[in-house]
Amino acid sequence: MVLALTATGAVLAPPALAYAEEPLRVDLRADVDRDGRVDLTGDTDTAGENTWSVERGAVFLPNIDDDSKRCPTTGPNGAQLSDKKLAGCNDASDKKVNGRADAADLARVRSVPMTNLPSDAKGSVKVTKGAAQTRVFIKRNGSWKPVTSQTRLTRAELRAGVEFGVEGKDVIRDSAKWDGRTAIRLKVTSSSGTASDTVTLRAAPLLTHHALQNTQQLLVTKVKGDDSWAKHQRKFVKNLEKEAQQAGITKPLVTFEKYGDIWAQDFVEPAYLNMTGTDGRQRTMRVMLRSAQDREAGRELFEKMRGPDIGVVQAKGRDMQGWETLNSYGNLETIPPYAHNGRSFPAGRIIMGERRDGSGIRPSKEIRTLLKSQGLQDPLLLDTSWLHVGHVDEFVQFLPADTPRGWRIGVADPEAGLRLLRDAQRDGHGATRMFSVPGFDGQQAPTETVDQALASRYLVSDNTMAAEKIAANLDILKRETGVTDEEIVKVPALYTRGTETGDEGTRVPLLRRLGGSAGPEAAEEHGQQQFLGRDGTPATGSTPSAAPAPAPNTVMTSAYVPGAVNGILLSRDRYLAPRQWGPVIGGKDIFTEAVTAAYTRAGMKVSYVDDWYTYHLGMGEIHCGTNTLRDASAAWWKR
Repeated sequence: MVLALTATGAVLAPPALAYAEEPLRVDLRADVDRDGRVDLTGDTDTAGENTWSVERGAVFLPNIDDDSKRCPTTGPNGAQLSDKKLAGCNDASDKKVNGRADAADLARVRSVPMTNLPSDAKGSVKVTKGAAQTRVFIKRNGSWKPVTSQTRLTRAELRAGVEFGVEGKDVIRDSAKWDGRTAIRLKVTSSSGTASDTVTLRAAPLLTHHALQNTQQLLVTKVKGDDSWAKHQRKFVKNLEKEAQQAGITKPLVTFEKYGDIWAQDFVEPAYLNMTGTDGRQRTMRVMLRSAQDREAGRELFEKMRGPDIGVVQAKGRDMQGWETLNSYGNLETIPPYAHNGRSFPAGRIIMGERRDGSGIRPSKEIRTLLKSQGLQDPLLLDTSWLHVGHVDEFVQFLPADTPRGWRIGVADPEAGLRLLRDAQRDGHGATRMFSVPGFDGQQAPTETVDQALASRYLVSDNTMAAEKIAANLDILKRETGVTDEEIVKVPALYTRGTETGDEGTRVPLLRRLGGSAGPEAAEEHGQQQFLGRDGTPATGSTPSAAPAPAPNTVMTSAYVPGAVNGILLSRDRYLAPRQWGPVIGGKDIFTEAVTAAYTRAGMKVSYVDDWYTYHLGMGEIHCGTNTLRDASAAWWKR
């Protein structure tokens, strides 16, 4: 090498960095700002890349759908698969990316291209947190390959920049065991040194729907058979379809037809996961949350619904052995988004009922833990000790409203129900039949009169008690949400104890007492009371398990007049209620008139469908017998 000399003969030094190698600098990036792109320039996806909050931080999907429909629903020769095997298959249960749709479920992580790398540079990838719950793929030659401990990145790959895909193997089940976070580290080594960078992502939370999300599709069980009750139930399904179409719901009904469990609200809770896809739009995965009950109908979620962009989650272990009614999802509703007293719930907040009667009975601990562990919808427990079935949907609902909050509470009002009867009696209509419902299949309809109802042993006291219990629960909701009395619509209702002691000392089901000889055996077979067992022993055949034994001095009730709040929100301003079949005075059903007026004041257009013999006599209404899939495309981190 020839060195230049100065005029004085000194050696002229070369430029300072002419032969010095640049230090290694590894820069691994994820979609921290959740716009669907991993930005390799600027700092939009670097600030906070090692932390995570509701507002900022990279998100990945638990990849629990079945995009290629590869998961079996039966075994060899059509044999029934176990619940465990049904739940054990999804897109994350193998080490492959099953096509383009499956690739779209991967959250992307990219490395900034590294120039001036030494010739011996190589890289490695390691999941330093959440490795058991996540899987990382590397994109090579247009295809995705799983990253293992043996995976090495070449100098050429590091110079060009590498793309990774991240999937979750399951939803967050228990944040004390795994909080949903995964940390991915890219490490580069060479003769000139070692450098690394780490990014943190979190699994998208599993969220339940709320009333501000538009209804897109209805779910209902369609019973098979040629008997009159089955035909009557299918007539209900047909009427439901007509109501959905008139409300502008264009997607056809999803009908469960295999297992005959008519309580479609109870064995499944539709939920969802979403993140921003690479196209900048929300990528939503529906998740059918199976109830923590050993009821066969939950199997049809895997057999009929699981597929592209639809996954199923079920409880594990001992929780699936019981038939506890509080584990039915009629006992799970969601308050729409709100913020109050320093707490914010941008995706809404779950409510569930518990028995505050000294029995200590609550919904499944596993499910409550799962819901709370998502970190957004912390379940709020209300007292449903006074209800025989014990579900929150028997007395409370949430409705869209043109208010600053955007929603209001609809609540059953037993005092208003009693006033309707007393006013009718005062005006000389005490001899009017309490129920205008016709007989069924040649059997006699209920015959009690308004006078007889008011003079009965328990009706007034039961509804006075129910009103007190509802008021106490409403106080909790007002305190937690800030809702005022002006944001509450009270809907006339009546309750009566679900069972009473007969002369023979046995407990008489509500459907027999209300319907007399008109309570068909089919209603008893399909009634919600068959899921009321407390001893963890499933009911067998069509025989109901033992009804829950109340604590001393506890009265448990069910709807006397079909519960109007136990209906379906078809659209923002259309509501479907169970037909009231109340006393008809002057040619008008006084309960229908009062219920319609209450919802009209709340800005809702009300229609009615008959559910007396199909659901009401089984201790439920049309909400208990149906379910809704709602629009979940909005980002849960924004309000």
